[in-house]
Amino acid sequence: MGSLGFWRLAEKDPDWVAAVDPDGTEYTAGELLARCNRLVHGLRDLGLQPGHGICGLVPNGVDGLVLYLAALQAGWYYTPVNWHLTGPEIGYILADSEAMAFFVHERHAAEGVRGAEEAGLDPRRRFSAGPETSGGGEVPGFRHFDELVAGRPDTRPDRRTNGATMHYTSGTTGRPKGVRRALGGMDPDDAAELMTFLLTFFGFTPGRPNAHLVTSPNYHTAVTQFGGSALHMGHTLVYMDKWDAEDTLRLIERHGITNTHMVPTHFKRLLSLPADVRKRYDVSSMRWAIHAAAPCPVPIKQAMLDWWGDCVWEYYAATEGGGTIASPQDWRAHPGTVGKAWPISELLIVDDHGREVPTGTPGTIYMKMAGVVFEYKGDPEKTKAGRLEDHFTVGDVGYLTEDGFLFLSDRKADMIISGGTNIYPAEIENEIVVHPKVADVAVFGIPDDEWGEQIKAVVEPAEGVPPGPELAAELLASLDGRLARMKWPRSFDFIEHMPREPNGKLLKRKLRDPYWKDRDAAI
Repeated sequence: MGSLGFWRLAEKDPDWVAAVDPDGTEYTAGELLARCNRLVHGLRDLGLQPGHGICGLVPNGVDGLVLYLAALQAGWYYTPVNWHLTGPEIGYILADSEAMAFFVHERHAAEGVRGAEEAGLDPRRRFSAGPETSGGGEVPGFRHFDELVAGRPDTRPDRRTNGATMHYTSGTTGRPKGVRRALGGMDPDDAAELMTFLLTFFGFTPGRPNAHLVTSPNYHTAVTQFGGSALHMGHTLVYMDKWDAEDTLRLIERHGITNTHMVPTHFKRLLSLPADVRKRYDVSSMRWAIHAAAPCPVPIKQAMLDWWGDCVWEYYAATEGGGTIASPQDWRAHPGTVGKAWPISELLIVDDHGREVPTGTPGTIYMKMAGVVFEYKGDPEKTKAGRLEDHFTVGDVGYLTEDGFLFLSDRKADMIISGGTNIYPAEIENEIVVHPKVADVAVFGIPDDEWGEQIKAVVEPAEGVPPGPELAAELLASLDGRLARMKWPRSFDFIEHMPREPNGKLLKRKLRDPYWKDRDAAI
């Protein structure tokens, strides 16, 4: 221990450009260090103690980064809040996390104000996210950020101790829950250096010239984890405000991006760019294009490897922990795998009775990560329900090969049972999405009086492709010889835009629920 961690690196080299906001504004490590130090002093004067929490409803960029860095060196929990939530949903997180301070950017003022009111948060603990960090303006009923930090020293705080992020999982049922881990009372830099251990599994190297492109909202666990860990390794963070395929290529070339975290939806849209646009940009600086969050169709992954070379890495994990990792070489040898267990992790595949299943047999995936224990804040029953002795699950289904490679089948909650047969929508989606006339697809079960469930496909056509029966027939014909007929969709619907979160997670319940509500109403 002793060479990594943002605060240590910033004190050693304050002139290093540590972050670049979406508008191109550059921030040195020294500037960020001074700002997070002032924030620690200000919040301590407000009464915050180790173990307390703060929440931020802020866009990607330095605003949230300063909150993160302050919390992680003062022993606080930082919860970045999803800016797509409504006021009552935000209020629930504020109350549940017991937030001692709430920071809102003017862009999200309306729902942020509603959330603070819903939670009954003390007005003295509500702050705009600027203007010091971003030039942010007024948020009604919130104090200016300047009021909190004005006159505070930018010197290193005493009594430093490690904090942590506490992300809220969306879950498949019920309210989201905060994934909370005990704080160890470590030196923040030593704790940050431990965080970078995950990146070494991918072969990351510290220092410059390295730059990490933040492509998805920072309220997602993986985005915070990979971006934060890259920063603690001394990499420059380059933020995107809204993801765009060509803009991604432009930023990679402009900043010499060496690493990023993406999802298969990003890959699909990058590959959909015209060939002349793709050739226009130099992406040879990329060394670690890491992806996860959803199954990646084999042809799409293969096309990315053909384009970007052997820099495309994959892993499987959850907010709760992980996981597996697949190097480009592993994946080429085992197409479709999400990899083998991390050196600090174990995998267990079990049936519905909690009994380990034979190799090659699908079952519920349980994981165990050495030395890492979590709880769902305020919900011991949910914490217990997802445990099998010292392993945990998030409800995914998959199987292991003889040599320990994990293949995902689907979410258990998404599985279709038709005529007593288990059908995994992801397998069908992966075959349909590679069709050139398809931009996106979702497959799920809908009620069927005879079979229990029948297979429905909802398709977002590619740009300029007319939806309708002809397209449905063409898509169905394309499955011939590639997918057993029992897995073919019985019907197709078409949609202009698929409901996905910016991290690529499909909000399938929004599509599926109306079919089941109609059924329930008829009963």
